Formats: sequence, structure tokens, C-alpha cells
Amino acid sequence: YSLVSGAYILPDHNLEDQNMEYFGEENRVHLSGRILTAPVFSHKTYGEAFYLMMLGAFRKSGCEDRIRLIVSERILGGRSPQEGDLVDLYGQIRTYNREVNGKNHLEINVFVRELYYWGEEHPDGVFNGYGSFSYCNEISLEGFLCKVPVRRTSPLGREICDLMLAVNRQYNKSDYIPAIAWGRNAVYAATLAVGEKIFAEGRLQSREYRKYSDDGIAEIRTAYEVSIGRLERVEYTKSSRSNTL
Repeated sequence: YSLVSGAYILPDHNLEDQNMEYFGEENRVHLSGRILTAPVFSHKTYGEAFYLMMLGAFRKSGCEDRIRLIVSERILGGRSPQEGDLVDLYGQIRTYNREVNGKNHLEINVFVRELYYWGEEHPDGVFNGYGSFSYCNEISLEGFLCKVPVRRTSPLGREICDLMLAVNRQYNKSDYIPAIAWGRNAVYAATLAVGEKIFAEGRLQSREYRKYSDDGIAEIRTAYEVSIGRLERVEYTKSSRSNTL
């Protein structure tokens, strides 16, 4: 992100697979929420423009996750979502390393494959057209553990475990997705070994934190991670899942 121009400038990540109709089983996202920002041009790949916008999805607790979306002009179909529009969308998590002040930063977006407006017809009928709007934030991932799990305890005494999943996609590429397990799932996650394949379901959450520079100046940043609600070890040699929690 350029603080000078306000534009998102992505290097050549070979995003040609984003124009494909492929929708991997290993990486699925379903979100229902409200548009927080209108689309802003992000980049162009193979002649197709891609746009960045923000989506808000409330949790049952009342907290709002603010999620970055990347949408192609083809998906937008000539229509520009406006702030406050209620939408239902399907896609995949995409991660990219970008350099900020000489340091690598993991950028996490949801790449939108399908986009529908609340109350309007789409191939499956009318989305929530006859009742109150319901927020949805559902993530399903299947990938390989690529870092040693880090188990810790929250200030309130709750068990937590930090994970990093490598989820494969086309053209021998992978998305590296941070995740966090809680309670019983955290205890189980801490026993997993690097290289094991796991299946996880949960939500994509955003949280703000303070990052202090070398001279002590605090900067508020936003971190994204998958909050795991269900975790399994996958016996991938047999294409089946085991050790369900």
C-alpha cells in the first residue's frame, strides 16, 4: 500500500489462475456482510482490472470483522458496490508477501468468485429477500502445517495455539494462512507436527494491534487470521479425515 498515492500496488504474482473457473475444495470462503468501502483500483493482470474493497461482518458478540476483498471487473459486471450495500459472496483466501520499509508483510485478502446483492435474484433464487439480513463468515481450509505450532495461554487463562497452514492451489503455488485454535482445539493443535495435513473450519477475523517502531512510536495495524472452530488431522494418503474433534 502506497501511503503517498493511496493505491495498492501489487508486484507480478502470476495471478493468471485468478481468471480461471477453478474453485478448489481446499480453500472455501462464504461471507455475508455490508460493504464498508466502494471498490478502488488495485492492479491489472492479463488485461483484466482488479479492485479492492472492504466488507464488514458482525460476530454474535457484536464485534465486526473488517475483511479485505479483491474483486475482478468481470465479477463486478459493470456495477460498483456502494457503502452500506448488503452482499453475499463466495471465494478463497489469498495471501501475498509484500515489502514494507524493507520488511516482508503477509497480505491477506478474500478473492471473490461469486458476488450477489441481498434481495436480488441469482441462480439459486433470492438471497434473504424475505426476512432480516444475516451476517455470515465461514471458512473451510485443508492444507499442510508449515510451522511448529505455538501453544500459549491468554491473560484470562485460556489455552491458545497459533498455526500456519500452507494451502495448495494451481500452478504449484500455495497460500500461507495464519490460524488460531482455542481451548480443546488448541491443546490438540499443539500435538501436530510440521508437514501433517489438517482440515479446519472457522471464520476469518480481523483484530487491531499496536506496532512500535525502533524509536518507540506506536502504529495501529490490523492482523488477519482464521479463528478455528473445528480441527481435524487428515489422512491424505487415503483421502479421508481422522481424529475429528
